[in-house]
Amino acid sequence: MEDFINYENNEKLLIINADDFGMSHCTNIAVIELLEKGVITSSTVMVPCPWFLEAASYCKNNPQAQANVGIHLTFNSEWKTYKWGPVTRNSDVKSLVTKEGYFPEKAEEVELNAKSEDVRKEIRNQIELAISMGIKPTHLDNHMGSLYGLVYGNDFLEIIFDFCEEYDLPFRIPKHIPEELKAIMEESIIKKLQERILSAEKRGITILDYLIGSATGRAGADYTEAKTQFIKTLKNLKPGVTEIYVHPAIGNEELKAITGGWKKRQIEYELLKDEDIINTIKKENIKLISWKELHQMKKYSKS
Repeated sequence: MEDFINYENNEKLLIINADDFGMSHCTNIAVIELLEKGVITSSTVMVPCPWFLEAASYCKNNPQAQANVGIHLTFNSEWKTYKWGPVTRNSDVKSLVTKEGYFPEKAEEVELNAKSEDVRKEIRNQIELAISMGIKPTHLDNHMGSLYGLVYGNDFLEIIFDFCEEYDLPFRIPKHIPEELKAIMEESIIKKLQERILSAEKRGITILDYLIGSATGRAGADYTEAKTQFIKTLKNLKPGVTEIYVHPAIGNEELKAITGGWKKRQIEYELLKDEDIINTIKKENIKLISWKELHQMKKYSKS
């Protein structure tokens, strides 16, 4: 990213991405509100999920969403009683599903069982379905890191990079692997991930400098603790391009029925509207940008 970021001025560019758009109605309500308020600059939609059609309809009819929504490539289904499976209907992708026909619960099961040709089919079909429903994707990322190979080292990143090149899309992968992630990864897997990062750069794919997935702290944090951690995270941003990804949702009965972790999603939804958070971004001279803007900046720097 050094080719267009002025590090001499210590410029801090921040993408705030809401993951899981389309996962549930209560998620859609939250994401749409936050997009319209401009307190998040991006979101990624889960094409296989039950409420994808609502998210897609909104994107199709709202120019602001068109400019700020990417695809959250989805290959696992983590909740016990709320499931989804492949969008692929024109081919057999048995390596991607359980005996019930759903995606597996755990992301690492994708590493163990998925065949590359099935992953390739499903990625294409998720992208094409999103486009056919009126979404103009700004970038790609991956639900729960199921395709990154973080547990067993069996990744599918080069396949994703093929699609990034074909559709001219950026991808969520940071040049600098987060230290908390390194701490739980084997050395061989870290090395392989670093090789993939270099590959993305060589291919000319727009990527991040830094990625933060724990901006609000631990899972059981109350609002005050989460807010303190979020402000600390913002104050400690490094010069360059950082993405903070969050999972905002309305903490109603729908969300409570889906996940025992509903409170964290509710807190993140409320925090993103908190004036202290908004003012911290201003005071720290953090520039909020979208993935589309980042990609345009990268392309402009090469022209």
